[in-house]
Amino acid sequence: MAMLEFDEAAARNIQRLYSTPDIVRQRAEVLGLLAPQPGEHVLDVGSGPGFLVMSLADAVGSSGAVHGLDSSASMNAVARELTSSRPWVSIDEGDATALPYPDAAFDAAVSTQVYEYVADIPGALADLRRVLRTGGRVVILDTNWDSVVWHAADRERHLRIMTAWEEHLVHPRLPCTLAGHLRRAGFRVTGRSVIPLFNAAYDVDTYSAQSMTVIGRFVTGRQGITAADVDAWMADLRERGAEDDYLFSVNRYCFVAVAQ
Repeated sequence: MAMLEFDEAAARNIQRLYSTPDIVRQRAEVLGLLAPQPGEHVLDVGSGPGFLVMSLADAVGSSGAVHGLDSSASMNAVARELTSSRPWVSIDEGDATALPYPDAAFDAAVSTQVYEYVADIPGALADLRRVLRTGGRVVILDTNWDSVVWHAADRERHLRIMTAWEEHLVHPRLPCTLAGHLRRAGFRVTGRSVIPLFNAAYDVDTYSAQSMTVIGRFVTGRQGITAADVDAWMADLRERGAEDDYLFSVNRYCFVAVAQ
């Protein structure tokens, strides 16, 4: 597994990706599942550019506290810039397997698109349970990458690129086993749902169109894929859009649980 590297330019690409209407809707659904209350202390594990942290901060208000945790200094810089008007927000650098917080520090926690990158799922979830008070709740969202449907004319090239893209993940099918991991870590799973991201047409302001840049940057030079291959792959997908023959979908799976 090769981690995505987030320099400032890459962090800004992710910021644009997370600003698309697809991810804005996803964030709203996740926020509704967590239902943060005024005065609560909430943790966002893998807070990225900080959009969800901002929503959490507005929900808990100045009587509460929100900590966003991310291992990327570039991502944290973007998040601090975004949340600078909310003094009850702290953006911390750290790792999901060793959370830098005291026991029972939080009423609620959320994590989107993070644990599929973490090698030690049992250890990471055990540490998440440690920092939540008994009765505290958590919402975890991750992708099953087998669920991706993306119409490309050159299927062989497309599959090569998507196979190379999986190298950035440790657990590309984590939702299949996440409920069991949560139970063994001391949680009671209370809800499971799916959030589909569906783009029926090509539009630059969609998750799939913006993710092409992220995927293309990562796969170039891996498994024999050249920059020319990536350019041809992107042109193929955009041509599907020009011909009104475009289709993309992927499923995000949400698990709601309570700390026992």
